[in-house]
Amino acid sequence: MPAQSAPVAHALERADLEAWLDGFLPYALERGDVAGAVVSVVKDGEIIFAKGYGYSDVAKRTPVDPDLTLFRPGSVSKLFTWTAVMQLVEAGKLDLDKDVNEYLDFKLPERSDGPITLRDILTHTPGFEEKIKTLIIEDPKAFVDLGTYLKRGTPTRIYKAGSTPAYSNYATAVAGYIVERVSGQSFDDYLDSHIFKPLGMEHASFRQPLPEALLKDAAQGYAEASLPAKPYELVVAAPAGSLAASGTDMARFMIAHLQNGEFHGNRILSAETAKMMHETTLTMIPPLNRMALGFYEQNFNGHRVISHGGDTQFMHSYLHLLLDDHVGVFISVNSAGREGAAGAIRGALFDNFFERYFPAPRSTARVDDKTAAEHAALVAGTYDDSRRADMSFMSLLALASPVKIVANPDHTISAPLLKGRNGANRKYHEVAPFVWEDDTGWRMAAKTENGRVTRVSMDEISPFMIFEPSPTWRSAAWLAPAGLISLLAALFTTILWPVAAITRRRLGVKIELTGRAARGRLVSRQAALAVAGICVTWLTVLGVAMTHMGLLAPSFDPVIYLMSALSVVCFVGGAAALWWSAYVAFADGRPWTARLWTTVLALSATVLLWIAFVYHLMSFNANY
Repeated sequence: MPAQSAPVAHALERADLEAWLDGFLPYALERGDVAGAVVSVVKDGEIIFAKGYGYSDVAKRTPVDPDLTLFRPGSVSKLFTWTAVMQLVEAGKLDLDKDVNEYLDFKLPERSDGPITLRDILTHTPGFEEKIKTLIIEDPKAFVDLGTYLKRGTPTRIYKAGSTPAYSNYATAVAGYIVERVSGQSFDDYLDSHIFKPLGMEHASFRQPLPEALLKDAAQGYAEASLPAKPYELVVAAPAGSLAASGTDMARFMIAHLQNGEFHGNRILSAETAKMMHETTLTMIPPLNRMALGFYEQNFNGHRVISHGGDTQFMHSYLHLLLDDHVGVFISVNSAGREGAAGAIRGALFDNFFERYFPAPRSTARVDDKTAAEHAALVAGTYDDSRRADMSFMSLLALASPVKIVANPDHTISAPLLKGRNGANRKYHEVAPFVWEDDTGWRMAAKTENGRVTRVSMDEISPFMIFEPSPTWRSAAWLAPAGLISLLAALFTTILWPVAAITRRRLGVKIELTGRAARGRLVSRQAALAVAGICVTWLTVLGVAMTHMGLLAPSFDPVIYLMSALSVVCFVGGAAALWWSAYVAFADGRPWTARLWTTVLALSATVLLWIAFVYHLMSFNANY
């Protein structure tokens, strides 16, 4: 089918930007319960727009100032770390393809399939599992230096380096530590002298705590604007996300990269090094977006775009560079907002910016219905996220929120992980074999081998995260419903036990059981209580941990060790006790209802024991 006619683009100039953003952002912030935002736009080497919206401090009614107010752009900080690495590569002090252990005073774990290199780290392919512990804390007393953080616990390598995109804050922190060791300066001093000073970034710092002169202008962070402000977040893996910067300072950094390392006569990279950083891409699932050296592609509407997003708990940001158009866009908000509004706001700003200034017709290409139906059925299923906690209790997140791809009746597919701006599941139409596109132009694609899907991802995340089919033995497709049913069976027995006892007492009814049969019945109730109790406690621990990331520090380790010990007792002991109770119920000729229910409880305890084993609830592993 022919493509649609091209829509008309607005002129990218300050007056039009201000009119559009003044209409878009104030309502979006209020509707999402977000306190404030800053947006800066650069074009052809100049800042054409920089403006604050809302408040940096709600209680004081302090407006956001694009020149002064410091936001926390989270992982956008990584672009500075990787720029520093490339400066040292350019100086001949670092080699992108050398084993990084040669630059360290401790050893990253080795694997027989090869070492980790800086190229692997810059492309998010070092192969580490996710590490969440002490990533962000609130208590300054728990803060440790970068070397101590790195040496306290290295994540397990679950992939061959260079083989699989799996976003890693820990690996970026390693890169920052290498900058320290090779340059002979602290990471903060290096950034100050080699990036901030030549770019004139006077309202930017990685230092924690911030210098007093900057701290007075730092935006407060909020879960929601209507709630009290949160303490200043401390990112222990500082090179991965501790930057604080104003909107106009971020604009200077964008200009430098858009001009291949130069800003107002000062260079932070040679043109050749900057181009290498922007254009050296790693293809994993064509034709999806790829990872460059530090930046990742977010190509859209036929334009070449390199980007990086960033999130702390309370601040959320995105930076986009349109390389061929010499345009850059940065947004940061200082609240998570109601129902995750921050993500929707920054995503909508990107989409709407392109539709307004760089529009393109949507392709109407489609594969035939028969092929679409076959491929939709083939790709549908439950997947493992390459960016995951794999060897600790945090792996339970994969069971609680599994990655699913669903085949729809109209032969489209959906991935509930990524929803549309309206909160509904996107529908992806197949436009080429195993390549799908939604109505806004974002794609999903799959790799296949021997008629099986082996990998799948989506444009927004494909540079640093892919999904692989979950093996049956740990697939949430059956473990999640089986675990829920098993937990409900144990909870039902636990709740019914005292209710039935009270009812019998009131009615004067006695249980006519003695000896081993009576012990079997009592043991089955006690075991059900133990199994249900440990499950509920683990779910509570996981919920608290993910809601209050500041708790995930060494001080939390005793809780993990205690929970692991209780898990061994409750899951192993509970399953053994319930199978013994089931045996007694059959051997002693209990009524068929008692035999059936005791068997159900034994099977339920076995399922929950398997989940505890698969998801490392008995591992005594506090390196998460």
